Amino acid sequence: MKALCYQGERDIRFEDFADPALASETDVIVKMDLCGICGSDLHIYHGQGFSPEHGFCVGHEAIGTIEDIGKDVHRFKKGDEVMISAAAGCGRCPACLAGEIVKCHTSSFACFGLGPSLQGCQAEGIRVPMGDFNLRPIPEGLSADQALMLTDNLPTAHLACQRADIEPGSDVAVVGLGPIGLMAVEIANVMGAARVFALDLVPERRAIAETLGAIPIDPSNAQDAIFEATKGRMLNSVVECVGADATLSMAIKLAGVRGTISAIGVNQSMDFQFPMAAALARGLTFRIALCSVQSHWDELIPLVRAGRLHPERFISHRMSLSEGAEAYRLFDAKEDGAMKMVLSS
Repeated sequence: MKALCYQGERDIRFEDFADPALASETDVIVKMDLCGICGSDLHIYHGQGFSPEHGFCVGHEAIGTIEDIGKDVHRFKKGDEVMISAAAGCGRCPACLAGEIVKCHTSSFACFGLGPSLQGCQAEGIRVPMGDFNLRPIPEGLSADQALMLTDNLPTAHLACQRADIEPGSDVAVVGLGPIGLMAVEIANVMGAARVFALDLVPERRAIAETLGAIPIDPSNAQDAIFEATKGRMLNSVVECVGADATLSMAIKLAGVRGTISAIGVNQSMDFQFPMAAALARGLTFRIALCSVQSHWDELIPLVRAGRLHPERFISHRMSLSEGAEAYRLFDAKEDGAMKMVLSS
């Protein structure tokens, strides 16, 4: 088969790759129909990946059609159209059964495409371990695009908002308006935020947030603008969706007394200086987490189906898998209005 493979810094190649095969009777082989490039994939693209290896298949967002199943798979059959959770768990331990695959008791938690241990989804075929648990049929009434956004982006935005302690009537900021940040703006509105301040360096992204009802703010004067808008109280909740030292620092500055910062941007810096004294003085809550995607589906699917959330609206480019290298380049450079990149097989 063909797949997108990491071969070094800014070197993603469309090349021949071994066909996926059942490694366990609980495995499922899925033919990829659509896959997405996530902002966290850029860490790998920049050579700051999660594995020192080269040559592995990347990506962790995909939907597709089941081609083969192990004999211990009972919830699916060949030909079923499914969405794949970006991360997999064992599906059997108490933590997984409670929806917290990041706490998997068997240490089976793994994200697709971070290294050779679980090959990625930006490929013509994908092996999904514990298919009964890590797959879900594409829900009736949802488009393929909406299903793809449910494999990672929308659940991650939902987790960020949940952990930001957003309450009806509260003031919220979203820092970083990539696809997940814009989805967080929508979710904060659904959760009852009175005002959502939307920060990004890219004016076009701020303009999109404004169409969602947010108040767009240039990061260069965000602290003063929000101080004035809140009469010095600053914010109840701040959602950080970038993972850079500068955006984390900004998020902390925007939180008011007893405010909460929820960070879901992937930050690999070992040098970030957390302002402990300021956090203590203001009684801040700081949370950072990875998403257990499966635990969010039951709450999000009805909201998408009812038209309360529209994650598909942030897709900017549709390209073929063979154009993956150019898709990564465009996405990284933010050229041509690049937002959510969707690839087809």
